[in-house]
Amino acid sequence: MTDSSALQDGVTTPTVDAGSREFDAIVIGGGHNGLVNASYLAKSGLRTLIVERRDFVGGAAITEELRPGFKFTTFSYALSLLRPNIIHDLGLVKHGFMPLLMPASFCPMENGDALVMGTDRNENIIEIARHSQHDADAYDQYSHDIEMVVRAVKPLFDKAPPDLFATSPDGVAELAELAQHLRGVDKGVLHNLVRLLTGSAADFLDDYFESDILKGYLASSGIIGTKVGPMSQGSGLVLLFHGMGEHDGSLGSWAFHKGGNGEFTQVLARAAQSFGAQIKLGTEVDRVITSNGRATGIALADGTELSAKVIVSAADPRRTFTKFVDPRELPADLVDALRRYRYQGTSSKVNFALDGLPTYPSLGERTDMFRGFTNIAPTMEYLERAFDEAKYGWYSTRPYIDGAIQSTIVPDMAPPGKHVMSCFIHYTPYELRGSDWPTEREHMADNVQATLESFFPGFSDLVLQREIVTPLDIETVAGLPEGNIFHGEFFAPQMYFFRPAPGWSQYRTPIEGYYQCGSGTHPGGCVSGGPGWLASQRILRDLATA
Repeated sequence: MTDSSALQDGVTTPTVDAGSREFDAIVIGGGHNGLVNASYLAKSGLRTLIVERRDFVGGAAITEELRPGFKFTTFSYALSLLRPNIIHDLGLVKHGFMPLLMPASFCPMENGDALVMGTDRNENIIEIARHSQHDADAYDQYSHDIEMVVRAVKPLFDKAPPDLFATSPDGVAELAELAQHLRGVDKGVLHNLVRLLTGSAADFLDDYFESDILKGYLASSGIIGTKVGPMSQGSGLVLLFHGMGEHDGSLGSWAFHKGGNGEFTQVLARAAQSFGAQIKLGTEVDRVITSNGRATGIALADGTELSAKVIVSAADPRRTFTKFVDPRELPADLVDALRRYRYQGTSSKVNFALDGLPTYPSLGERTDMFRGFTNIAPTMEYLERAFDEAKYGWYSTRPYIDGAIQSTIVPDMAPPGKHVMSCFIHYTPYELRGSDWPTEREHMADNVQATLESFFPGFSDLVLQREIVTPLDIETVAGLPEGNIFHGEFFAPQMYFFRPAPGWSQYRTPIEGYYQCGSGTHPGGCVSGGPGWLASQRILRDLATA
């Protein structure tokens, strides 16, 4: 990665009273879930401290300046899954929250044609019909069927999972409530839900469509951030998860925050501070202090000790349970489950500073298709071939690319006439067979650039600079183990009841007063804020009944 610094424009530098050593709650980690969690705790009246190891908040949701005037979303690069209640509860709009719709999906084809989808349903049907009248006729049915599954699942997405092993009256009641909810779901919808949870995106899409480009476009949502191909079991679950995204009430829509996701996390920081939360930057946590099975504070790397009755880890399950506390304090079955917990990062970023917009020959001077995602997934077979190389420990020669020329949405992300392009890359395994990422990083980026050149002739001539972010960089810089962007794979055995481990899906830990709120908890990864919010509600209920 090129050295750069996170942008802090317009943000009051967070400070902590130098003599302050006692708090009601301490949140470890200033990523978006930690900031959401701390905001709710502070809003409830708890004296709350956020401790962040880096010199700025944001975690993997940051905006940096790669070269003068060019602003990049280094890691996370879009918004869709942010829970709407968080925006309202924390008053984010008054702190600068400004998501902007990404209105297009541009899917180039290897024969020079393209599929361009927008916000108008009728125009989309006409566009699909150019490739297949059968698919145009089926598209509304597919959209309806997916929406019905999403509506059935959403109440579970926005609520802590019940404890599958509960014996208390409250726990049994929660399980009964879940069963009642599922009994109320139409049997056809429930069947589709099971198919998506257990099957592949390819099998599901093949039931509706025949054109390669439409299936490639839709199937790409089933592989994001996960070590699966579109024909693998598990890709249906990922497809469903991303289908739950929305912008301004419109399901399936995506947005780009003004200033990038780094500005969004600055909005969260301002909200947290407005409720009285304090933020301590550049501070490494060594361990959680415990006494008689209860968390009593944290010890910093410099030896300083801070006390609180509530400690919340926004870190991944590995650090939460095996770095911050002694695993000997945990039940053996939990330690064993965490040992089997899979990360397997397969994602990279290659971010480009461009001298102008790329051109796509068959579309001439048209540029509106760049106001969204450029999806390099011309067929499901293309995606599956890219996955084949990753299965055997290598990065894709012809990778899947989810590109976004963000300066078309927010012009001040780049100087006049210039542009920035954020490219999410699959597949790039964390562990390479027979080599390593310091050796291969430039070769991987060369493949990405060559792939873009093959679709956009002259692309390389536009490149002023590129930033390469490998899974190793994602781990070492952003702190995500093995570069997994979700804090753990989206496999059914690691979701809902079992995220991050059986019996520990309700944000508590076996240590009293010690909680978890990272993306390794329900509902999982992406910039949703759900884990931070749901964990805060668990903490506040526990404090109210203590």
